Amino acid sequence: MQVHVGRIGKPHGIRGEVTVEVLTDAPQDRFAAGAVFATEPTGRGPLTVATARWNKEILLLGFEEVLDRNQAEALRGTRLVFDTDSELETDDDAWYEHELIGLAARIGSEEVGKVVALTPMPAQDLLVIKTAAGEEVLVPFVTEIVPEVDIEAGFIRLTPPGGLFEVNRDSEAEQREGTE
Repeated sequence: MQVHVGRIGKPHGIRGEVTVEVLTDAPQDRFAAGAVFATEPTGRGPLTVATARWNKEILLLGFEEVLDRNQAEALRGTRLVFDTDSELETDDDAWYEHELIGLAARIGSEEVGKVVALTPMPAQDLLVIKTAAGEEVLVPFVTEIVPEVDIEAGFIRLTPPGGLFEVNRDSEAEQREGTE
């Protein structure tokens, strides 16, 4: 199985380093020198990590195949893909973004939307739920609010605090009123 572990951002400096949006819980293991990644789009890879360092809270990677800023700029937006078949053990309460996208979001037995994304954040990840009305609701991906994830049955169960699904609706209504 292949999973996205990072997304290349803008170039850093003139020697071909790039910033990387980290999409894994173990960046120090995934982005070690010598790691080889497939890419999406596939024509931009494979890429082999030559250097990895942190600049404040931003991961900077240098690849053996990228020698200058122009080559680094051409990689902007590229997703780094890791093959999990060879290595990872499964954890009962860990999921990959591709496993969660498309799952029905339920409160009790009522479906309130679908998972459309997983946004990694420093404190906790956020699930992006798109409601039937087309609104996006950010839900903290913590056991207290998402007590059940059933990949096989195709749903997550939510126990959101009061008002979580109304917060976006109220702020959007206020913005519309302010522009009219």
